[in-house]
Formats: sequence, C-alpha cells, structure tokens
Amino acid sequence: MTEENNILAPADVYRLDINSKYLGIDTLLLMENAGKNIADFIAKNFPDKKSIVVVCGTGNNGGDGFVAARHLASMGYRVKVVLMGNSQLIRSEIARKNWEILKKMVFSVNVEEVNDSLYINKLEKALEKADIVIDAILGVGIKGAARGLANEAIKMINNLKKQFHYLVISIDVPSGLDTFDGKAYGNVIKADYTITFHRLKKGLNKAIAGEVIIASIGIPPEADSIVGPGDVLMILKERHPWSHKGDFGSILIIGGSRKFSGAPALAALAALRAGADLVQIAAPESVAPIIRSFSPDLIVIPLRGENINRDNVSEISNLIAKVDTVVLGPGLGLEEETLETAYNLANIISKKGKTLLVDADGLKALAKYGIPSGKTVLTPHAGEFKILFGVELENDLTIRGEKVLQKAKEYGVTILLKGHVDIISDGKRIKYNMTGNPGMTVGGTGDILSGIVATFMAQSADPFLAACAGAFISGAAGDLAFQDKGYELIASDVIEKIPDVIKSIRALR
Repeated sequence: MTEENNILAPADVYRLDINSKYLGIDTLLLMENAGKNIADFIAKNFPDKKSIVVVCGTGNNGGDGFVAARHLASMGYRVKVVLMGNSQLIRSEIARKNWEILKKMVFSVNVEEVNDSLYINKLEKALEKADIVIDAILGVGIKGAARGLANEAIKMINNLKKQFHYLVISIDVPSGLDTFDGKAYGNVIKADYTITFHRLKKGLNKAIAGEVIIASIGIPPEADSIVGPGDVLMILKERHPWSHKGDFGSILIIGGSRKFSGAPALAALAALRAGADLVQIAAPESVAPIIRSFSPDLIVIPLRGENINRDNVSEISNLIAKVDTVVLGPGLGLEEETLETAYNLANIISKKGKTLLVDADGLKALAKYGIPSGKTVLTPHAGEFKILFGVELENDLTIRGEKVLQKAKEYGVTILLKGHVDIISDGKRIKYNMTGNPGMTVGGTGDILSGIVATFMAQSADPFLAACAGAFISGAAGDLAFQDKGYELIASDVIEKIPDVIKSIRALR
C-alpha cells in the first residue's frame, strides 16, 4: 500500500464504518473499541495522572469520548465530562446511547453541559483541576474552520494549557483540523498525543497532533478489500429539487445486430433503473424496431445496414459528442467489418475524452485490433480475459487479483473481471465484489452490469469506483431476484430489483 493510499480521507472513514456494519460489525462496537483504546493508552502511560477532563462534542467523536470516560472511571480515575452543546442535539444513536450510560454513572463521572457561550466558565473550572484533557470535540467531518462553542472550547484548552500544565490527548484528530485538505483553517487543538484509528488522516503532523499513535478498533481488512454499500454511497448523487434532465448522466449504447436484439435493450433498461437521465441506443436498422419494442422508455437510433459498419462511423461520432459515457459491445455481432468499426469507434471515444465501457463482442474487437488508452472500463469474464490478454486465470482469488491488477496497470484501464467473485482494478487499487449468485449465469446479466456501471461513469464517478458500485448493485439485485424466483430467474427480474437495492443503500445515510 502506498503512503497516499495509507491515508484515510473523511469519505473513507465513513465508507469503512458502513462496510464494517455490512460485514456484521456494528458501529457501536467500533465506538466502544475506540474509547477503550484511549483509556488503555492513558492507563499504560500515565497511571499517576488521576484527574481526567473529557471535552466532547455532539458527534461521534464525542461518543468516543463518552466511552473513554466510562472506561477511565472504571479504572479508578477521577473523570469529568464537559459536553460542548445541548445533549438533545447529540446526532447519532450510538453516541446518544453512550451519553445516556454516562448520565447514570452519577457516583463515578461528573457531567456538565455547556450549551451556550455564557456558560463557558464551566469548562475553565474543569480545566483548572485537570491532569489530562481528552479532546473529543470534533472529528474528521469538519470542513473549514471550527465555529461556535467548539471553537471557543479549542481556544480555551490551548490558552490555559501552560497555566494549568495538563496534557492534551486528541481522539482520532485534533479538533478543528480539516482532514479533507489536511489544513488548519482556524483554531486547532495543540495536542501532545493523537490516538488515530485504523490508519492516518491527512494533516496529522507533529506541530498540531503531537505524537501520533495508530490504534486498531477492529475494522476488518475486508471492509476495505471487498465492495460494500459504503463504496456505493461514496458515489450516489443526491437528487435536489432543482435537478433537471442531464444532471444524472447521458449514455449512448452502441450494439445490436440482426441476431442479437435483447442485449442493448437490457443494458439501457438497467441504466435507466440505476438512475441515468438519458439513454440512447445506436443499432442497425435491421434490429432497431425490435429493440424499441421492448419498452417505450427506450430511445433507439437506427443505423444503415444489417450490422454496424464503416458507413455508420460519422453518424455515431456525432452522437458520441453529445453524451457523457458510451457502452460499446452489447449484441454487436462478430462480423469482421463490425469488429473493425467498433475498434475505430473506441479510438474516437477516447480522443473525445468520453468515458467508455466495453463489453461482450466489443471486447473481441479490442482483442483483435488493440486497446485504446483513456477513461475505459473493460468487463470480461475469464474466457474473454484470456482472449484479450492471452492469460489463463486460476481459481485462486489472490493470483487472479494480481493478474487483473497487472493488466489494468499495463494498459491504463479499469478491468472488472466478472465471476463468482468479481475483481475490479485500475492498476493501482483492487477490490473484490461478493454479491451475486449462480442464477446470474443466465444470459443478459452482463449487459445489466454494463448499464449500471455506465450510469455511474456518466454521473462523473471515477471509473474504478463506478465499476465497484455497479458490480455490487448488479449482484445485490440478482440476490433479491433469487429470493423471489430461485435459480430460475431471468435478466429482467434482476433489472426490476435495481431500485430496491439503491433505495436500501440510500437509507444507510
């Protein structure tokens, strides 16, 4: 793992929390482990400093402080908790649960609320008697400078430190630090120690954070290595009241032939169900009416000829200029002229700077003529991977992953290898997707995957993240379809479950 990848952005912290919960590790347990880490650090290193003041905010960083206070009290320390804000505004259920526990510890923990700057002297009185001050005011979610009561508390803790000679220990990050940019835009706690969780955060330098200790809170490696709902939430766009057509992506699907009409239709319907605003299918006139007949929601542009050919390039090129993302390949056919045309179109798409997803027969075109560089996602199964790269894939997931990463790096593309476990890599990062079931071996599910991934690409998601999210949603929709239909599901059953999956993931926010 590179140094850059070893640093967690605020979105990564959120993603890992959600993915851990998906794996069965409740966020309440992570908070418990975080607070216990703080208490254990103090007990090990400062057994003689008996008076502890925990200054908390109303977010989850404050929740970590509540847990630390409880454990320190059980270890025999004199503990005072000062909440900067109204306890009615404690935001999360897990932080509130730990606050309610503290309020019942009437003999071992002294609790004060400072819900107005008029009462800031309560904090000053607490600091006078402190040996150690635990900073649990603000976490990684702050953007810009600290404001309000939090800012006043930060200033007071910093200003009185020399006078009262207490140590300051920050939980995860010093309060006031903007970890989006790794900068101090206003007042920031000057910590002696910062106990940060799982991995480093941006901006944790010695001048601000003091000595930085990385502590494990039980986040499993799989929360990072497999695709989970947290990865999807990172790129799901919010729908605002003033949104209009085009804000959520426009897609062109190039495919279809006299033999294959269903593939481009399935890809388009999946894209629409995943939230794309506008999806067009460019297909030969021999099959365009059949594709159009699948649904009134489909926009089909007929191209001259029984199959896509050289004479179509100019018209398709004009269509490409007007969309965000292109899907090349569903139902394309294997005629020689079609494959050559598909390769030429891939080059045009790349030169226009559009994002491109290549699947099915489009992959065979690239295998024969070459893989253009650009913002491209390739979605082969193991057989198509061998055709593309001449590499046989073992069933061992680690070895498979290494080969996918190697080829993605070599060609400068993102590869989504479809299989029992999907493997996604852009040559720098690698993820494994575990959703899906054997019922999805039915024809058409690969086209559905293409449509979903293309939707996120069209909504400006990083191609790697789009591929991860698309793989998760496609497989999860297949799992819901399996619950209803068993192994006898068909591709359109999967499409109908896409909104249910996305709705359930949105509810995690």
